[in-house]
Amino acid sequence: MNMADAGWVWEGQGLDPGVHPSIFGVGDGAEFFGVRRVHFLFHDTTPLALRRLAHLDEVVPDISKWRFRDSENGGSECYCDGRPETVRAEAEKVSQFSLEFPNVTGGYYDDMKGLMTKFGHGAAECARIHDALRSRNPRLRLHTVVYSHELDPPGFWQELLPFMDVVTFWVWGYERLTTLEDDLKRCRDLFGSRPILMGCYLRDYPSVSPMPMESVRHQWRVLAKALAGGLVDGYDILATVLIDGHLEQAEYIRDFIKDHS
Repeated sequence: MNMADAGWVWEGQGLDPGVHPSIFGVGDGAEFFGVRRVHFLFHDTTPLALRRLAHLDEVVPDISKWRFRDSENGGSECYCDGRPETVRAEAEKVSQFSLEFPNVTGGYYDDMKGLMTKFGHGAAECARIHDALRSRNPRLRLHTVVYSHELDPPGFWQELLPFMDVVTFWVWGYERLTTLEDDLKRCRDLFGSRPILMGCYLRDYPSVSPMPMESVRHQWRVLAKALAGGLVDGYDILATVLIDGHLEQAEYIRDFIKDHS
C-alpha cells in the first residue's frame, strides 16, 4: 500500500501546556506530511474553514467539540464540549455541510468512551448521534476514538459497534507502545472488518514532552508492517499544530511516509 494514501493528520490550532503558537495553519499539515485526508478540530465548522480544506480528498470535522475559553490566569485554554446535545447538533451541521463540500465524509467523535462516561449516556444516545450525522447524507461515517487502555472490557464496545464506522486507535503514553503489536491485534479482533487508523503522536501528553525518538521509530516500523499485513487501514498524525515545536519527530515521520510511498 502507498503509505501517503493511507494517511490522515489533525488540522487546527489547539492549545496544549508547554506548546508555543505554531507557524503552521489549517491545511499546512497535510501538505507537510504529503497526505490528502484530515481530521479538523479546535475550530467551528464553517464554510470559511471548509473552503480552506476543499482541495483535499477527505475532511472529517470534530463533533465532540473542542472549544476555547478564558482560563483563570487570564489566558485561554481548550476544553471538550462532549454533551450529547452538542455532539448531535454538530453531527447535523456536518451532515448539512457535506452537501456543499463533497470531501466532507464524516464526523470525528474524540475521546468517545471518556465523554460517554462523563455525561452518562450509552448506546441509545450514540445511535441518535449516528442518525444525526447521516440525517442529510447517508454516506457519512462516524470516526470514533478508542485508546489501547480502553479495550477492556470488550463488552462496552459490543453494543456500540453498529455506530462505529471507523476506529481511530490511540496509545496514551509512549511506554505502552512496547505492546503495540499485540494491542493492534486485540483491536482488530474486537472491531472486526471496520477500518482502523492507528493514531501517531508527535507529543507524549502524559510526560508533557515530545515523543522520544526511539518510540517514534518503533511505532512507525510497526505501522508499516501492520499496513502491509492488513492489520490497520491507515494512520492519523497528531498534529499540524505541533510540527515546528516537534520538528525532529515531524521530519522523521514525513520522510518515513515519503520513503514508503
